[in-house]
Amino acid sequence: MRVNRPAALAIAGVMAMSALAACGSGGGSTAAANSGVLNIGMPNGPLTDNNNPFLPSSASSSLGYKFMIYEPLVMLNSAQPSAPGKAWLATKWAWSNNFSTLTATVRPGVTWSDGKAMTAADVAYTFDLLKSNATLNINALPITSTSSTGNTATINFKSSQFVNQYKILTQTFIVPQHVWSKIANPATDTIKNPVGTGPYTLKSFTSQTVVLDERSSYWQALPQVKELRYTSYNDNNAQTTALATGAAEWSFVFIPNVKAVYEDKDPAHYKIWFPPTLGVHGLWFNTTKAPLNNPALRKAISMVINRHDIFEQGEDGYFYPPVTNITGIPTPAGNSFIASQYANSNVTPNVAAAKQVLTQAGYKLNGTTLMDPSGKPVTFTLSDPAGWSDYQTDLAIIKDNVAQIGVNVKIDKANEDAWTKNVDTGEFDAVMHWTNSGATPYDLYESMMDGAQFKPVGTGGVNGDWGRFNDPQATAALQQYADATTDTARTQALNTLQQIMVAQTPMVPTSAVNVGGEYSTKHWVGWPGPTNQYAPAQPTLPNALDIVMHLKPATS
Repeated sequence: MRVNRPAALAIAGVMAMSALAACGSGGGSTAAANSGVLNIGMPNGPLTDNNNPFLPSSASSSLGYKFMIYEPLVMLNSAQPSAPGKAWLATKWAWSNNFSTLTATVRPGVTWSDGKAMTAADVAYTFDLLKSNATLNINALPITSTSSTGNTATINFKSSQFVNQYKILTQTFIVPQHVWSKIANPATDTIKNPVGTGPYTLKSFTSQTVVLDERSSYWQALPQVKELRYTSYNDNNAQTTALATGAAEWSFVFIPNVKAVYEDKDPAHYKIWFPPTLGVHGLWFNTTKAPLNNPALRKAISMVINRHDIFEQGEDGYFYPPVTNITGIPTPAGNSFIASQYANSNVTPNVAAAKQVLTQAGYKLNGTTLMDPSGKPVTFTLSDPAGWSDYQTDLAIIKDNVAQIGVNVKIDKANEDAWTKNVDTGEFDAVMHWTNSGATPYDLYESMMDGAQFKPVGTGGVNGDWGRFNDPQATAALQQYADATTDTARTQALNTLQQIMVAQTPMVPTSAVNVGGEYSTKHWVGWPGPTNQYAPAQPTLPNALDIVMHLKPATS
């Protein structure tokens, strides 16, 4: 499974993925009667003791518990991107100078978990920390200066941040200046004792289980969940078993045959909700290295990938819907954004046409092996964590698909921790991965081809452009969209991005993103869902804290 993290959801986020070997891998027994504990699981495999909230590869990011310790200025809801934000550490916030200046009024009476007061200076310091440390600034926010006066913090940016409001207000969590200013290298420090304004503190850490305890005081009413117990299962199957037995009560994981395997085990309490977003999953290429630095090869690969098979077999016909429009924009959600010339341009596997594209670019078949223009056989490695069963099925399908054009690929079933680091630093050939999501296709295209986020292979700290695609025209179009003051200007920029997507194929979208989750109402009620969409249901997004704050013990 994957999480748009931290990510992703990204958003990350951003989405995420994983699982475990059930109780045999340390999943624990079925949850007992409500004892104030909420059991959260993700299928991310063994964890390294790293609580640095800025690093996508840290355990706190992988499992999402950083969002219970650190808090944002505002809670924006990616399940309802047009809804107004919920005041959090900021009681008021305002944009000026065409969204290039943010003024935030900081909530009074907030304390850090070590008892010291949180102030506007901490907010200014956090953004200054990002400005000074590119590795921490994974959203590549163009911060120019920060200041604070009394309870007001002011953050200035180089350009309009209209498109980055979620990243700034919700994805950016505030850290204490009195702690972080003493850290010699914040980009590598593992933060053994995280200090935040959230209602929980770190109690214990093992490679599989992380426990958070509720603080004695908090700026709002304390949550009724007294302890959060995060378990990192070894793979999707183990995570599914934990959910089905009640050992885990909340997760985001791919479950084949979800109704029979999960929901029917306890129809009264076992629930799923997967609200969609304008983001995609798909095959990412490392565009900086041969053979995938050639757009003709990337285009040909896209032309033979069977997205229907990926949906029906890899995603079990429900998890991530197929994306078939040539622009990579999910439909029908993105129909209004697709340029007229591409409105009816859907991708279906076409081996003959793919071979023609390759021939025109100087490739030749030597028997059943594709040779590149220099005469070398075309081969590369597909990599994703071993436990992410849906992605592994997707990779197997892609391997068979590209064999039809003479491409021989290997599949690497990687360790999740190592894989995350390699994706972050660009040290891979091709991987299944996700894009960020947003209210428009801007975020997914920014994830794919924003040269402003480009970092050389070997350098980490990215939250987009994982494939290291660097085209000046794409970067300029993204900036034009971000700076635009009219819908007409945004449409023109978005049409340019679609043309680049079709011509150069920086990655191959195969499926649409959801920000969903599985949860049990047996011990806790108050979860978001179709009739109460106050937050996305994924436990690894910033809004997970808002969900925990809503939970109450079930009465029976």
